[in-house]
Amino acid sequence: MPVKLEDRPIEQVREETIDKLIVNYSHEVISKEAFERRLDAAMATAVHQELVDLVADLPMAADADYEQQKQATFGAGSAAAAQDEKLVSILSSNTRKGPWVMPARLKVVDVLGSVKLDFSEAHFTQPNVELELNSVLGSVDILVPENVAVVSRASHILGSSDDHSPARDSNATQTITVTGWSVLGSVDVSVKRNMRERWLSFANSMREALGMQRR
Repeated sequence: MPVKLEDRPIEQVREETIDKLIVNYSHEVISKEAFERRLDAAMATAVHQELVDLVADLPMAADADYEQQKQATFGAGSAAAAQDEKLVSILSSNTRKGPWVMPARLKVVDVLGSVKLDFSEAHFTQPNVELELNSVLGSVDILVPENVAVVSRASHILGSSDDHSPARDSNATQTITVTGWSVLGSVDVSVKRNMRERWLSFANSMREALGMQRR
């Protein structure tokens, strides 16, 4: 017996709805205006049935080719990550960006260096992860998309901390808890790119590619 719709994870249902919207938009079943209107509604609602109703009239569903394109665009997919990893930056700079896998716990050691963690295309293997900071005279920049919330529990001694990430009670689907400490350093958290922009960019690239194939 299939699981009741209302008992399924809401984000899974939302992603399936967005997938179907993109497929039908890329094949010119619906207009750009209709796609953006429905995409906004899909990202705003927290009601399972409303998500299903948004695509009930659309004939096309995501297939293997779509999933492959989505995988290439959004990154690591179902790749597994170690439970614990360490990133060390001493008198140097270190950057993680693109489609990388965030472990359950990432420890950052930053001494007289700089670390940039860009989560805009990162894949999370679980909804709550820990980022432990041990920073002395270093700078740590954390860039997150709008669906990732950051909870700071780190101690800052003669340093600065600036957080512009989404609130924990917003529509965030992932939470990064920052622990540890920073001495005479800085920790900055900011939103780089929201999910709506990423979905729109992906949908437009799919539509353009299919348009070229039809010529």
